[in-house]
Amino acid sequence: MDNLFMLGNWQTRSISAENFTGEKGKGGMAEVKDPVNGAARELGVGWKVSPCIKLAAGTTFTLADIRGQGMITHIWMTDTYKMNRRLILRMYWDGSDTPSVEVPMQDFFACADYQNPSLLNSLMVCVNPKKAFNCYWKMPFYSGCRITIENIGADDCVVFYQIDYQLGELPKNCAYFHAQFRRVNPLPYKEVYTILDGVKGKGHYVGTYLFWGVKSDGWWGEGEIKFYMDGDREFPTICGTGTEDYFCGAWDFDIAGKYVPFSTAYSGLAAITPTDETYKSQRRFSLYRWHINDPIYFEEDLRVTIQALGWRSEHRYYPLQDDISSVAYFYLDKPFDVGGTLPDKDGLEIR
Repeated sequence: MDNLFMLGNWQTRSISAENFTGEKGKGGMAEVKDPVNGAARELGVGWKVSPCIKLAAGTTFTLADIRGQGMITHIWMTDTYKMNRRLILRMYWDGSDTPSVEVPMQDFFACADYQNPSLLNSLMVCVNPKKAFNCYWKMPFYSGCRITIENIGADDCVVFYQIDYQLGELPKNCAYFHAQFRRVNPLPYKEVYTILDGVKGKGHYVGTYLFWGVKSDGWWGEGEIKFYMDGDREFPTICGTGTEDYFCGAWDFDIAGKYVPFSTAYSGLAAITPTDETYKSQRRFSLYRWHINDPIYFEEDLRVTIQALGWRSEHRYYPLQDDISSVAYFYLDKPFDVGGTLPDKDGLEIR
């Protein structure tokens, strides 16, 4: 908010189903062709004629195709799909043919199980009633950007969306926003989970989202997160002290024998699947950590991993074989292809 009162040389624009191109003075011009029920048929042009799109099974729709210099400032979305992880978001910067963002829609907004959504109130992402997804990551581009959504499911659905952006001259050192999804289910015994790997270039890491499904009884979060940067091989430069510690909690998130969810500006345990006993198997945890005031800078390369550790008898660590999904958020000096890590439809399924 330090410069909110300053005048700027920006043009504010917004893309939605009421203005597919975001052009000035072109909003609300659609004819009466509402894809859902034609509710504006008696009122005509200008009366909420085109509030959404109908996304057929197996198709991809271009949400935004922007030409010029500027940045995305806010995205709001919701939909009517009855299953998790059937809609895939992709983002392309400055004419790149490969995506810099490729993530299931709800995971991008830190809400993997969005059929049972929990509210999330953070600086960069908000999940509001009911299944309203918002993000405030700044996403600059120098010549243009393209954002698509793919329906990989067997059912048609309806998608509502608004993409707010501004056009104008950027500084010369802006980095490109990236987000990569990964999932391993189950994690092989004594293997670490990789959150991000293969990134080459100069940039900074700004966020982690984890959706963690435990497959055994007991506490599951003893594992350390590790950041290998700029030539690190066997040992990292940054090594955490425990999973709950990295997400800015402590002592198992446990108060009086119960996990306690929390949602703050920079970190949170936003959702826990319910069960009668705290430390029983088959619980799922939705965790986020935004490195806004503490970005992790790297000059050449970056790899991020986390261990899955619980407890066995005699107070010994137990390598777990859990179901772990993640989204890594980072900025890089050039568009980087994050594709190739997305499982197929069955591999994405939450069961």
